[in-house]
Amino acid sequence: MKKNHIAVWENCLKIIKDNVHYQSFKTWFEPINPVKLENNVLTIQVPSQFFYEWLEEHYINLLKKTIKKELGMEGRLEYSIIMDNTFDDKSPYTINVPTANKKAIKNPSVTMPIDLNKGQSKDIPNPFIIPGLKKLKVQSQLVDSYSFENFIEGDCNRLARSAGYAVSENPGKTAFNPLLIYSDVGLGKTHLAHAIGIQAKNNFPDITVLYVSTEQFIAQYIESVRNNNQNDFVHFYQMIDLLIVDDIQFLSGKEKTQDVFFHIFNHLHQKGKQIVITSDKPPVEMKGMEPRLLSRFKWGLAADLQVPDLETRIAILQKRLYSDGIEMPKDVVEYLAYSITTNIRELEGALISILAQSSLNKKPITIELAKQMIDKFVKNTTREISIDYIQKVVCDYFDLPLDVINSKTRKREIVQARQLSMYFAKKHTKASLATIGLHCGNKDHATVLHACRTVNNLIDTDKQFRSYVEELDKKIKL
Repeated sequence: MKKNHIAVWENCLKIIKDNVHYQSFKTWFEPINPVKLENNVLTIQVPSQFFYEWLEEHYINLLKKTIKKELGMEGRLEYSIIMDNTFDDKSPYTINVPTANKKAIKNPSVTMPIDLNKGQSKDIPNPFIIPGLKKLKVQSQLVDSYSFENFIEGDCNRLARSAGYAVSENPGKTAFNPLLIYSDVGLGKTHLAHAIGIQAKNNFPDITVLYVSTEQFIAQYIESVRNNNQNDFVHFYQMIDLLIVDDIQFLSGKEKTQDVFFHIFNHLHQKGKQIVITSDKPPVEMKGMEPRLLSRFKWGLAADLQVPDLETRIAILQKRLYSDGIEMPKDVVEYLAYSITTNIRELEGALISILAQSSLNKKPITIELAKQMIDKFVKNTTREISIDYIQKVVCDYFDLPLDVINSKTRKREIVQARQLSMYFAKKHTKASLATIGLHCGNKDHATVLHACRTVNNLIDTDKQFRSYVEELDKKIKL
């Protein structure tokens, strides 16, 4: 049976994928297209001369073995190389080169007018530009779902989001270069970094965008040292138009990798390319970093993502449910938002757990189910009781709208609910009296003290009120 060139190449890719680093596979093998298979010669199309030379230099043995495994000992490989014609605006054309025959490309049967200094200064050619590299199609590694559309804006992230959006609209041309986004884990740094790349790519389809985690960057650099091709590693990164590096704090203590990143950073910045970096702490708190690198992190803007407030947490959950086409009772959504306050990742994880539990066990989604899942989800951590959550429990208990706590009304039942919220906030949180007052109708610390004294007096003198307090206390500590 005659073999199909596409099927043969797909089988080759399966073998290659098991023998090279994931990033290398994405960069150097996914862009290849199989063209034809004739007389046991498989022809593959590659994007540029540099691409061809890289494969021949770094992967020729692997390619030979793979081709012979698929086509037998007579199997051979040829390249179809796309050449950009820089004269007279002619269309790109291809030349065919047999495998392991680099000299053949020097004098091909078709004349190849290539401007080696295309796009560079005519006075001082850039020594780091390798012919063909500019035409290399780089896989951006961006996650489509991490877009600005899916990034909920709130007071906690408005500065970082606005700066990120400005960068995506004009990469490398704003004062936010580099843009450093920092926060504790689970607050959306990676999402925002991807969103910047996606939006920039939508606005400028021709620019080269690359997202890379610092751990991937380190692994690639170590591999380049092992293979003695550090220069190629540096050249590759110097060709990126928008470089996004996630979790830069992992460079701490790695002097050699910091040094190579320093030179890449300098080159990109001098060329007006955009750099976006994320970290779990601001530059001033980074340990184990070279001072010259830290100083460059401070050149642009450092914007933090803070813990989202209640409204933002609810909006995040509602957006996730809407995107997935799922309905959930409002009180369950609010309970989740009140219960998990410091980590968006954990918040979404709890949501998924509730949905999974409901689906697998065919149980309706209720507050009781949510409480069971939340208790399991945070059983290994001390769940923080927030002022928002206390207000929610108190208002639900007395069947009052939540917003009345912050109103100026002097109705007896509302004043009592407000005083109870202050009392429990002082008892169950570490918040200062001033902070408690701010959250409970914008009152001062003296009002909070008065409220606590009033509640204590009523506990001692009013049996019915004491039972209210005991029931509320149990509900808050659930």
